Amino acid sequence: MSIRIAEHAGFCFGVKRATGELERELDRVAADPAEQGRRICTLGRIIHNDVYVAGIRARGVEEITRDDIPGIVDAADRGEKITVVIRAHGELKSVVETLTACAERNPGFRLLDGTCPYVTRVRKIAEENSGDDTLFILSGNAEHPEVEGILSCVKGESMTFADSGEVKKWLDSYSLTEKCAKSIVVAAQTTQNLTEWKKSINFIKKDYTNARIFDTICNVTQLRQEEAASLAGQSDVMIVIGSPDSSNSRKLCDISRAHCPNVYFIGDAKDCPHIDAHKFNVAITAGASTPFSLIQEVFQTMNEQTFAELLETSFKTLNTGDIVEGVITSISQNEIHLDLGAKTTGVIVHDKATDDPSAKLDVLYKVGDTIRAKVIKVSDVDGIATLDKTRVDSEANWDKIVAACESGETLEGKIVEAVKGGVIITLFSVRVFIPASLTGVPKDGDLLSIVGTTQKVKVIEIKPERKRAYASIRAVLREERKAKEEAFWAEIEEGKEFDGEIKSLTDFGAFVDLGGVDGMVHTSELSWKRLRHPSEVVSVGDKIHVYVKSFDREKGRISLGYKTDAMNPWNIFTSQYAEGDTAEVKVVSLMPFGAFAEIVPGCDGLIHISQIADHKIAKPDEVLEVGQVVTVKVTSIDTEKHQVGLSIRALLEEAAEETAEETDAE
Repeated sequence: MSIRIAEHAGFCFGVKRATGELERELDRVAADPAEQGRRICTLGRIIHNDVYVAGIRARGVEEITRDDIPGIVDAADRGEKITVVIRAHGELKSVVETLTACAERNPGFRLLDGTCPYVTRVRKIAEENSGDDTLFILSGNAEHPEVEGILSCVKGESMTFADSGEVKKWLDSYSLTEKCAKSIVVAAQTTQNLTEWKKSINFIKKDYTNARIFDTICNVTQLRQEEAASLAGQSDVMIVIGSPDSSNSRKLCDISRAHCPNVYFIGDAKDCPHIDAHKFNVAITAGASTPFSLIQEVFQTMNEQTFAELLETSFKTLNTGDIVEGVITSISQNEIHLDLGAKTTGVIVHDKATDDPSAKLDVLYKVGDTIRAKVIKVSDVDGIATLDKTRVDSEANWDKIVAACESGETLEGKIVEAVKGGVIITLFSVRVFIPASLTGVPKDGDLLSIVGTTQKVKVIEIKPERKRAYASIRAVLREERKAKEEAFWAEIEEGKEFDGEIKSLTDFGAFVDLGGVDGMVHTSELSWKRLRHPSEVVSVGDKIHVYVKSFDREKGRISLGYKTDAMNPWNIFTSQYAEGDTAEVKVVSLMPFGAFAEIVPGCDGLIHISQIADHKIAKPDEVLEVGQVVTVKVTSIDTEKHQVGLSIRALLEEAAEETAEETDAE
């Protein structure tokens, strides 16, 4: 059938980097006569691979331990030329500091730090996010050198859990009061099993809603693990190449065994099992410490084997109910033909190949693809086996639904139908019911409005006896909203500015949506002038720019400011006018002693009764009326009391003097 090599098998970026440092040093020393006699050492095994380690040992590389460090430093201080290479796992912080200090004082001592950048990131997180008030939790193998190095960077208390089971036992062993005593920071070993990591953080989030989670699993590790699971699910036999000492290799083996019944964990080509690769689908993956040359050697050995000892009866006969694998040989509009490795041809009609009646088979599948299907009818006369792929998919996909419910994983699917009491979403081609109350659609709202849309959901209940599942859109929205709130509160500070939207108005102020969290602008902060109600300045839906005046995280309260000095009417007035200037003003009120007039919005001045006319008047309303616009002279500005004196009379007298001067001139 086929032998496939995983795309992400073998040396990862970090291992390539560390071994590259070592090999370049070996080449440099070999080419420089002045460097003859230099000792080249790796602190621990550079990688978990016996073949590679034997090769570099043959080139003179020594393997030292932490116990050897004092002797190495002493030799360097005595003038011996030594190179020490730190492997990709990293090393204890104290050891790195000792070696760095040695390199700084000894020109003949070289320290090559091959620590993987992904590991360095976790070490930095551990150092910057730990302390006396913090419990740092690391998901990983406590005895692994990478984990030991990370924990050496922690300031304060730390704990390590190998899997989600240990996390749950720990959470169940303490009272709620004890659990909440310290801030929680959680990270993972870069090669940690992705499924175990997700389960662990879901357990922790239930008890520690404010826990800070750092997803530190190496993306290459994640891709390698996901690819191993995918290949194992499509293969009869899975070959994992790696050392028993390699954590990531063992995890690949465990993941493969969860999806494939025949998994072989081998060290090199001589351990290859006897498998007839012409009949069975074989996939090969390898840990991060496996050189590609070794992978190629295993591949070549597998191709050369002609044994058929494993699964020898798998394709001898076909019976109704059997699950078979075949390779697509042709595709038409209505059916697919498969080579089943026997005299019988497999046929899958359209509705047994996909649940989507509008789907085109030649778009979904290609000649050469491998398909797993269930035998529903065998005709020895015609040499045809009628197959059903949807049944196999349904069973496999149901397992994915159950797993998502257990892990709390968020899934994404399309809403295909509105039914009584809710809607139907398809997840991995499985129809899952979402009650109306959990759709996020308002009560008595139109459920048809979300039909055809793609939604994120969490599976909240499983009824295995009837193979029914229930999901919730609101659970995801609630989780996303909570995450936004956590991020918001983590970054908020007094004086920070936001662009928000007016959400609601009350007699005492306006509530502003700052992006998932609401703050309030008190009425007194909306304007420099006295307001009877916020609606005099803003309306629901308005976009406004605000800043944080104060906040209370525990009570969830945020006090916002809106008005600024630039909006202060007095500042606007003083920036535009000075004593002696002329201004057009609007009379806003009449008093027995004079008239108040608006100079700029929010800033009034007084025209004293004696300054209204160039002759004596008994009341202001003899000359002025409310709403009238008049020209005045600014005669005084009291900056302390914010009072402005205005005069119409001064302008009238100035005009009279000018007229008199013109008459005299004539």
